[in-house]
Amino acid sequence: MNPRLTLASSVVGAVIVALDGTVLTVAQPSLQRDLGASFAQVQWTSTGYLIAVASLLVFAGRLGDRHGHHRLFGIGMLGFGATSAGIAFAPGVGWVIGLRVVQGVFGALLQPATLGMLRAAFPPDRLRTPIAVRTAAIGVSAAVGPLLGGALVAGPGWRVVFLLNVVPALVLGTLALTVRPPRTASPARLDVPGALLLALTLACLVHALVALPGWAWTASTAAVTGAAFVRHERRTASPLLPPSVIGSRAVGSALGMLVTASAALSGALFAGTFLLQDTLGLDPFRSALVSLPLAALMVAAAPTCAVLLHRVGARRTTAAAMALLALGILVLSRTPATWLLCTAFALVGAGFGTVMVAATHIVVREAPVDSAGVAGGLQQTAMNVGPVLGVAVATALLGTGDGPGLALGVLAALALAGAALGRALPGRREAAMNDHGDSKDRTRVPAQR
Repeated sequence: MNPRLTLASSVVGAVIVALDGTVLTVAQPSLQRDLGASFAQVQWTSTGYLIAVASLLVFAGRLGDRHGHHRLFGIGMLGFGATSAGIAFAPGVGWVIGLRVVQGVFGALLQPATLGMLRAAFPPDRLRTPIAVRTAAIGVSAAVGPLLGGALVAGPGWRVVFLLNVVPALVLGTLALTVRPPRTASPARLDVPGALLLALTLACLVHALVALPGWAWTASTAAVTGAAFVRHERRTASPLLPPSVIGSRAVGSALGMLVTASAALSGALFAGTFLLQDTLGLDPFRSALVSLPLAALMVAAAPTCAVLLHRVGARRTTAAAMALLALGILVLSRTPATWLLCTAFALVGAGFGTVMVAATHIVVREAPVDSAGVAGGLQQTAMNVGPVLGVAVATALLGTGDGPGLALGVLAALALAGAALGRALPGRREAAMNDHGDSKDRTRVPAQR
């Protein structure tokens, strides 16, 4: 595939996954009534998917490095579309939960591939713009998803929601499997024991953070299997996480920023819903209107970040963005005025959109081409674990009876603390040397015109 078609495929793949999650949230109440499901069963339609996808992302990225990202992307898209169609015709909630778990497996295959394909198609000094376009598209889907989902649920019904992505998934999946790009697969052996240990660790971690029954046991299991995974990776000849990726301080810091930023955002949105509707008395529609600046500024921040990365470097860009995110959450917790609430959501969107582009750019750019899938898997893992952590923190603090203000204040502090991780990121001069110099051994794939 040429770079433009690769970028289009990456964007559509990311949007399909993002749109699926946002419209499901809107459809869940209707799904519960129609299928006679309990609240716990409805929760598992989201949690089952999340556990499956989070536990397999890194291993799926390594599979893409070995067998080709386009191939994994095609299989993931076809499976994602097929399971979506199955959910639309599911006869009961048990089928919905089971198919959502299977959908999570296919989602894990395609998500790292969307970034791996970009890393293979664009040289490092041209990655900023593709990643910014991808992030902006995700922001648009976050804004459109609830509105589109609400319209479909109110009209044809919740089942139509799952048919939205079937056609584009099948078309792009078939195209990806038909086109034969130049082979860039890694000859490294697959670390199956490491993959199993990491999958079990992440699955148990997500289960514990969601605070499902038995969370203490799964948290203990996550600690034990996580330690075993680290020990195994240090001893094996072909580790799942190659030193070229995890040995970089910049990559580790960027992943940490993605976790803290996505945790602060998701936790703030969760607590902010209670603030707007319970404390301030806004109805759901007005609450949605007040929060629209978040999506709008997230979209606008993506191309702006690409320019900032080139001019001032990732270190200053991410530090300022995390400060904006923290300020927005803090303002949200302190004001009842509508215009200030809109301003707060705008600050949150601008800060998060900038961090997402900048940190993702560092993770993908710093990885060698033959480990791009692992880097993409780590980025997607951070973006899946972070929101679970943020909602868990917000839920615990809301349960203290102090209201949303305390939760939002703590989440603002979390975002501000995450800014310190930016010290390990490259400045403008270092970024220029990495992009144009010979200090790193990277395979260059020239852009086709």
